[in-house]
Amino acid sequence: MFSWLGTDDRRKKEPEVFQTVSDGLKKLYKTKLLPLEESYKFHEFHSPSLEDADFDNKPMVLLVGQYSTGKTSFIRFNTETFNFTCSYLLEQDFPGMRIGPEPTTDSFIAVMHGDTEGVIPGNALVVDPKKPFRKLNAFGNAFLNRFVCAQLPNPVLESISVIDTPGILSGEKQRISRGYDFAAVLEWFAERVDRIILLFDAHKLDISDEFSEVIKALKNHEDKIRVVLNKADQIETQQLMRVYGALMWSLGKIVNTPEVIRVYIGSFWSHPLLIPDNRKLFEAEEQDLFKDIQSLPRNAALRKLNDLIKRARLAKVHAYIISSLKKDMPSVFGKENKKKELIASLGDIYKRIEREHQISPGDFPNLKKMQDQLQAQDLTKFQPLKPKLLEAVDDMLATDIASLMVLVRQEETQKPNAVVKGGAFDGTLHGPFGHGYGEGAGEGIDEAEWVVARDKPAYDEIFYTLSPVNGKVTGANVKKEMVKSKLPNTVLGKIWKLADIDKDGMLDDEEFALANHLIKVKLEGHELPSELPAHLVPPSKRKIPE
Repeated sequence: MFSWLGTDDRRKKEPEVFQTVSDGLKKLYKTKLLPLEESYKFHEFHSPSLEDADFDNKPMVLLVGQYSTGKTSFIRFNTETFNFTCSYLLEQDFPGMRIGPEPTTDSFIAVMHGDTEGVIPGNALVVDPKKPFRKLNAFGNAFLNRFVCAQLPNPVLESISVIDTPGILSGEKQRISRGYDFAAVLEWFAERVDRIILLFDAHKLDISDEFSEVIKALKNHEDKIRVVLNKADQIETQQLMRVYGALMWSLGKIVNTPEVIRVYIGSFWSHPLLIPDNRKLFEAEEQDLFKDIQSLPRNAALRKLNDLIKRARLAKVHAYIISSLKKDMPSVFGKENKKKELIASLGDIYKRIEREHQISPGDFPNLKKMQDQLQAQDLTKFQPLKPKLLEAVDDMLATDIASLMVLVRQEETQKPNAVVKGGAFDGTLHGPFGHGYGEGAGEGIDEAEWVVARDKPAYDEIFYTLSPVNGKVTGANVKKEMVKSKLPNTVLGKIWKLADIDKDGMLDDEEFALANHLIKVKLEGHELPSELPAHLVPPSKRKIPE
């Protein structure tokens, strides 16, 4: 009888307490978001419901591109065939793999870790509760007959899984029906993967109608997309610049985003470079791509959290749309005419919901697609607005997600070395064939003599014109000489910090020579090291082993 004494603040729930991010996401989805989705038929309009395997699975990389752009080769990568898809990453062939200039991959192949090598067909794959593919059953046998899982014991696959896709068709080939909705399947994968790699051949930049449709299907996942311009060693540098510009122009017409998509340029296979002029560029791009993929396990929990938030925002908007249509439908007469009228005016309904609930226009589903889907629905069977379901989702976004964010950071701190290992990821940064080895600041790393000594006589001549006192030159005098390089003060400051070994604010002849050597390194276009490498430390400053 005294229920009126309870205030909203007193009855406000404390955030849920979770042991792991994965468990937290599963519980929040099942208890707070799933009821809203089921009530408003979210799964019929947008995406199937999520299962435990969707939260527990390893990070996945989706490879998309026209045929013969090197997708399957990228996965394979062994020491003799450095093609750009699974073999490139795994350094190993995988079951079901075929490589050729014609459309050889006509199936979706999920390359995953397994104790023994083998292939699981699609119909068996979608009934396995431990695999995150059960909901693909909705695409029917035409798709499942073209879907397999290749399992093999490979160290790379202990951290990530790779999805190889059929080559996108162009010209007359794209008029041949695949028997299933290819773009819809890719959209399903795009929602669940951690990285989407679009591959282009430097000789085939035309974006076919099917490719354009595929890229549009990846909308709202631009943050996951990376572009690879492959086989770039087969064209001259000047032509490569034009090809790169043409690719960016073509993508800009399709990918409607203010951010520029990251494009990696290279030749991702083991054959000798046909035109080796851009070797350094290709090596740097390769290492950047490796670092991006290697970071996926460390950022996997954050990605799943981000995807759940995006899904929750869409589910809320969907609930407002469905309940609004229900509210405007007559109870007895004129249902069909009213349905046509509501569908035709769906854009106005969007604007009304946007004003009433202060929702961003970017959170609404595609208008044309939504109108097409509503044609097959009975609007009278839609549910009215249920505030409690929406409040549960709002509570999840406002309180529970914040506590999960803290847990994400804790898990990242506990696993600082959670990166992809094995295959092409091992050995690329070490030994004489690592990127930049023996160049720039790495020059002379294997030599017994101090590399700076080669040019020290010339540096000494300058040193003794700067009025050294007790064998050292003041910072003010050194500055007058260093600024002649015309490098920015921020760069010169870093060089000073590296060269002033004993941190006394002055440089002796060896430190001065080192500073000039680092200036030379920078002027030649190389990066400066964050810490001075052991081989660059002046001989008189090196510690004598005890």
